[in-house]
Amino acid sequence: MWLQRQYLVKLAGLLITPLAAWYLGYFVAALISEETITTSIANLQDIGKKPVLRAPVPKRQKCDHWSPCLPGSYAYRILSGGGKEKLAKICFEDELLISEEKGNVGRGINIAIVNYETGKVTSAKYFDMWEGDHSGEMMTFIKNAPERSLLLMVTHDDGSTRLKNDTKKLVEELGSKEIQNIKFRSSWAFIAAKGFKLPDTMQKEKINHSDKKKNRYGGWPAEIQIEGCIPRNLI
Repeated sequence: MWLQRQYLVKLAGLLITPLAAWYLGYFVAALISEETITTSIANLQDIGKKPVLRAPVPKRQKCDHWSPCLPGSYAYRILSGGGKEKLAKICFEDELLISEEKGNVGRGINIAIVNYETGKVTSAKYFDMWEGDHSGEMMTFIKNAPERSLLLMVTHDDGSTRLKNDTKKLVEELGSKEIQNIKFRSSWAFIAAKGFKLPDTMQKEKINHSDKKKNRYGGWPAEIQIEGCIPRNLI
């Protein structure tokens, strides 16, 4: 009889325990908000995950330089035309002086004149060297540039066919070492100073000749560029 009672007590305990646990869980769930439960589950899922490290977005520099110019310097970037559709660009202190967006770029030699002391453009123009006689106009344009000016020059398409020797000589006197070597559809970029001297360490000029066999544009010139920083204390 005693053993029978003990068996009944154990059986009752087995039945009551899960019922009590269920009731307790129901009671706790009623007290805790659904948002708290969801957050707790999400936090448990995040345990063990490795943090994702994201590199900061690099700050854009003036004229799309990779690194900034030192304080007290001007930033410049001169990009020649490439193929038939990619037009030339001249950027100075993050301002496009000559570009398709400004509507002042064209076939031939593009020139922007900048006041060195203020860093502001004073004139910008292109000279077609395939049609018409514009070599003399280009020479006059350069001669009329005020003293203490920067002259930034770049080609799009052909800049040599009607470029005369006296104009080449004038550009050569400004410091160009490649103007005498310019050929049909050569890509050429050049920066010069009038009335003062630029540092020898600056990149001032670059040229690349069209090659139908190697050129991805099929005989049209491939783009080239020069860029750098100009100290503001040269005068």
